[in-house]
Amino acid sequence: MSTPGTFSPDWLALREPADAAARAVDLLGPLRARLAARAAGPLVVRDLGCGTGSMHRWLAGWLPGPQRWILHDRDPGLLERAAASAGAGAETREGDIASLTAADLAGTSLVTASALLDLLTGAELDRLAAAITGAGSPALLALTVVGRVELSPPDPFDAGFAAAFNAHQRRGSRLGPAAADAAARAFERRGAAVWSSPSPWRLGPERAALTAEWLRGWVGAAAEQSPDLPAATYLRRRLDACAAGELHAVVHHRDLLVLPEATS
Repeated sequence: MSTPGTFSPDWLALREPADAAARAVDLLGPLRARLAARAAGPLVVRDLGCGTGSMHRWLAGWLPGPQRWILHDRDPGLLERAAASAGAGAETREGDIASLTAADLAGTSLVTASALLDLLTGAELDRLAAAITGAGSPALLALTVVGRVELSPPDPFDAGFAAAFNAHQRRGSRLGPAAADAAARAFERRGAAVWSSPSPWRLGPERAALTAEWLRGWVGAAAEQSPDLPAATYLRRRLDACAAGELHAVVHHRDLLVLPEATS
């Protein structure tokens, strides 16, 4: 989810436990079966938009055998943190993920990404799908927002803020909440099998700090998109409910597993 501070280390650390709890473990069975059928040798895993390395910390223990992780991000500070977390065997690649080609991904056993697809434009997503399928690599693409938030207790302004936030996500021709469906179509057009599973964040009193920070970002983006919304009073109401342990939120995402016809 793109919110103010999305790429700051503090925000990434705050959201990591919720990300880990949300990711769709039911997709790991088909993925492991595909990886087991590959040629012998270490798995080569490329993590796109790796941030501080949360996908590696979550996924490495689920994958079989020796692994070689290649961490991609355009932020050198985040790459440094991710490499330190992943250990001596990890490599880093700084640059624009949207410019990757099938040749860049040659020899890759698995492509991973988390909270990435909704930040792409349609053209960028299409190029990424072409690169992954062209390389014949499976891909596990987690935590793409789908534009649906459930808040309890409800508020009359919830729908207005949700609509404004979703519009904000589409700024600059980004796909925003349409990204998961667009990605599934892009991969299927290229002959890949696509598995999909829900991966909702479930926020409440047990994650009060994350709930409050997510709420500030969500309301802030909505207010930037639609300045006529009563952002200050709505946010205060919601933060008061959060502080009292009364606010619950379900932020819906989808995870995709892509299995191209070709093998790496």
